[in-house]
Amino acid sequence: MDKFRMIFQFFQSNQESFMNGICGIMALASTQMYSAFDFNCPCLPHYNLAYGLGILLVPPFILFLLGFVLNNNISMLAEEWRRPQGQRGKDPSVLRYMFCSMAQRAMIAPAVWVSVTLLDGKCITCAFCTSVPVETLGNASHSHLSQGEIQRVLARIPCKEIYNGQQLIANEVAVRYLRCISQALGWCFVLLMTTLAFLVRSLRPCFSQAAFLKSRYWSHYIDIERKLFDETCAEHARSFAKVCIQQFFEGMSTDLVAARCHLPRKAPADAGDAAEKLLGITDQGTMNMALKNWHRCKPPLHLHPPALPTGNGWAGEGQSPLYSSAPRRETAAYYSWV
Repeated sequence: MDKFRMIFQFFQSNQESFMNGICGIMALASTQMYSAFDFNCPCLPHYNLAYGLGILLVPPFILFLLGFVLNNNISMLAEEWRRPQGQRGKDPSVLRYMFCSMAQRAMIAPAVWVSVTLLDGKCITCAFCTSVPVETLGNASHSHLSQGEIQRVLARIPCKEIYNGQQLIANEVAVRYLRCISQALGWCFVLLMTTLAFLVRSLRPCFSQAAFLKSRYWSHYIDIERKLFDETCAEHARSFAKVCIQQFFEGMSTDLVAARCHLPRKAPADAGDAAEKLLGITDQGTMNMALKNWHRCKPPLHLHPPALPTGNGWAGEGQSPLYSSAPRRETAAYYSWV
């Protein structure tokens, strides 16, 4: 139980770990879905190809879209891409990094599905059973069969219980031939995906490590900024609701006192704290304006210290004691009139 708790805490440590855990769960789910899926080839010409390729390609596409849906950064990417320019520019490299990161994670489950499907061989057997070379593997001397009849016989190869073309080509031979081709394609696909992942991981630092670090940093910043903004809005909403409720009950108590119902009044201790958290935004219109301004013109990413008093303030105008690198040394000079 402790191991599962540690794994769960690791997944919750940051956004990337959480998404890696989600993608791993989806990859395992794709294999379980395929093992539980009841594969039934129609064994009819012009339908086998559509059914086999549909099972091979449609579920990976759905899993790919599901990987984007489960990724929390998709809404953040769309918001950052569609927001106005405002006071902060939009960096295309950061948007590209976020999209590529989401796409790479969303491709894990579809790649697992395609690999498992090709290694199993049922889809390829169903889709291309009519393309078996009868001249090479079977008996092509049955000239009394037309081309359409041969196609109908070959289409029943995946359905062993209704196959009636043993005199044309043995069912075991055709199935083994197609399954070997499917497994070869499956291992080639696995090798291709592994090679691409290795090249992306190993060659990226050799060319654009500085740009990669910059894009990753600012993508993390956008994610953290959005979370902090949501937390600040939630805290403001809580304080706003608390002050509204307190004012409501204070008004009720005032009405009761006016009606000669003397009730003890005690000011709440946290009323001042809740009012301070409102930061001067005390009505709905001002809050809506603040939210619109945050979306339209986000503040620029340039931090500057607050203006410090000069003249009558610090001794030495234009220099703050907060930013002095070394302690000031005072010297005294004495003059003699002798």
